[in-house]
Amino acid sequence: MAEALKAMYNKEFFRRFGEKVHAVYDAFDMEGFVAAAMNEPWDVLELKARMRRITETLGTYLPIRYEEALNVLFAIDETCIGFPFLFFPDFVALYGQEEEHWELSMKALERFTQKSSSEFAIRPFLLSDPERVMCQMRIWSRHQNEHVRRLASEGCRPRLPWGVSLPMFKRDPTLVIAVLEQLKADPSLYVRKSVANNLNDIAKDHPSVVFVTARRWKGVCPHTDWIIRQGCRTLIRKADPEVLELFGYATPNDVSLIEACASLSVLPSMVAIGERCELKYEICIREGDPVHIRIEYGIDFVKARGHTSRKLFLLSDKTVSGGTRLTGTRTHKWSNLTTRRHYPGEHRIALLVNGREVANAGLKLCSLE
Repeated sequence: MAEALKAMYNKEFFRRFGEKVHAVYDAFDMEGFVAAAMNEPWDVLELKARMRRITETLGTYLPIRYEEALNVLFAIDETCIGFPFLFFPDFVALYGQEEEHWELSMKALERFTQKSSSEFAIRPFLLSDPERVMCQMRIWSRHQNEHVRRLASEGCRPRLPWGVSLPMFKRDPTLVIAVLEQLKADPSLYVRKSVANNLNDIAKDHPSVVFVTARRWKGVCPHTDWIIRQGCRTLIRKADPEVLELFGYATPNDVSLIEACASLSVLPSMVAIGERCELKYEICIREGDPVHIRIEYGIDFVKARGHTSRKLFLLSDKTVSGGTRLTGTRTHKWSNLTTRRHYPGEHRIALLVNGREVANAGLKLCSLE
């Protein structure tokens, strides 16, 4: 995917962009800009490196004064919309961090995020002066534009994918929670997804903080209930008893009281890397009241050094009546991925109900030969 994305920055893109700049800034050297942007080693640069190359090249070909350079970008940003133009806020991050530029840079990030996103560009400012920037985030959290409100949450996520890590918020998320408080009932799903993802980030370092927050927010409104359910997804996967109880699941200790029998089979029991197998499961629920259950299978993947690491895969999450017999099949592919490489060996596969293992089976994974 990143390979396809970085290909959008080509000579045609730069020429079209250069024409927009030249239309408002006569001194802009279009040919020089295109040549410099695509100068070697352009072909081997990855997506983020290409974005930074564009930013740096703009710094050479736009006016030297930061304020004047921004005015050029302001003059064309209405027609520069979407992911390709993330180098607009990146320009602010690279050239606008001086104290004398701070107010202007905040206004620029607020403006540019409405056309693309300033979630990455705000992070250097946060690392430099977190309290000051988080005051700005609280202001943005009340903005009429959903993109600006989303920036207030997405920009301070402690573990934002692709973004620079924010270690101070990993240590203490208090300032982040204060911003999320302003957004917990936001009418925009776009914003609510960000708030939920931010909570999920925090849960990886401070599960108790997220649990207390979720318990305090629960019942505020349907939008907030949706946020905390998504924001606690990592804690739910870990089958934290308090979290499961908060969301109406039977706790792991109670599973033995609601599950009468369970079985799991894997066919074939021996596959090669790149092939697939079929999992079949059956769970019989005891007679009684309806119960909310989460059914998963977990694979203890063999790693390069021979140890194992479990990954969970969701099968079902629903409320069922007492006496229900649940059956299902799932095809699992053993192909190597960019995020997971497979190694030969005995793999243990477990069937779990609300975090408690109720059945298991084995599979032998062979190398490609």
